[in-house]
Amino acid sequence: MINLFNKKAEPADIDYKEGAFYINGVAVSFPTSATVLYKALGKPSRSGKTRTTKTTIDCWDKLGIYADYANASHILYILLITNKHNGIQMQPKRFYNGEITVEGKPFAQQGKRSLSLGPHEIGQLVKDGKTLGYYIGWNVYYKEEVPADKYTIHPLEEEVIDFNDFGFKVSIIQELMYNKKLLQPAFDLYEFAEWYDKRKIDIEEEGYEPISEVTQYFKDLPIPKRLAREVTEIYQDGGNEIYLHLLRFGEGREDYWDIESTEDAKHFPNLKKAVLCYAKEHVIEELNEKGIKARWL
Repeated sequence: MINLFNKKAEPADIDYKEGAFYINGVAVSFPTSATVLYKALGKPSRSGKTRTTKTTIDCWDKLGIYADYANASHILYILLITNKHNGIQMQPKRFYNGEITVEGKPFAQQGKRSLSLGPHEIGQLVKDGKTLGYYIGWNVYYKEEVPADKYTIHPLEEEVIDFNDFGFKVSIIQELMYNKKLLQPAFDLYEFAEWYDKRKIDIEEEGYEPISEVTQYFKDLPIPKRLAREVTEIYQDGGNEIYLHLLRFGEGREDYWDIESTEDAKHFPNLKKAVLCYAKEHVIEELNEKGIKARWL
């Protein structure tokens, strides 16, 4: 029997220059999309879903590359696997065999576990002192100078949705702000903490519970009625951006944002599907009764 794990992968050299990763000559900036990745790497040899969150997995066996993501238009990173990695669900059949360079200089020779490159980052995947591979992608800690009025909420000169249930509103914000990018600015917790000047928000200290000013921001945020027709589905997942910004160090079992009432569904005439993990038991049945196909995650 041939052991595919002993065979070298086809090389996929990656060079970071001019603010982007160049993979097989294709410029990739993170967050990126599946369309861009497929252009750079070709179609994945295997795809699937994670066992717990049911997010998408793509695996390029011949390249030794792995990616998982909740949203095909908002992929944060890819993994380049160089050793057997038990922490991923779909181990590539060959190990990554390309070279990672930064402005032409090999990353492996720079003596660093990770390297921040403005909005991007390169780093090693290390467990028990053994390098399992590398990651390239979005730098979660990158901060640009925040405009003085970026998170100032101004009254809208148009009709807004009057929400009854905060958990329902949070799910709608995920769809409009992060998935469809129709509700701007996209909220960023670290950026908001830097911008907020009424007191110092210490995320590392306070991030184990909802931060009241952050919660209040989303409660006060107006959502135009004209965007209601854009919502066709709700997909709750503990890894959704909205929950990561509402609670930095959450475990996914919290009930702060549980949908308790389905009354707000009346505002969204095109809402036909809901996949939920933050909701009270009766919500699934009530949504189905309203003609919205609902199930648990």
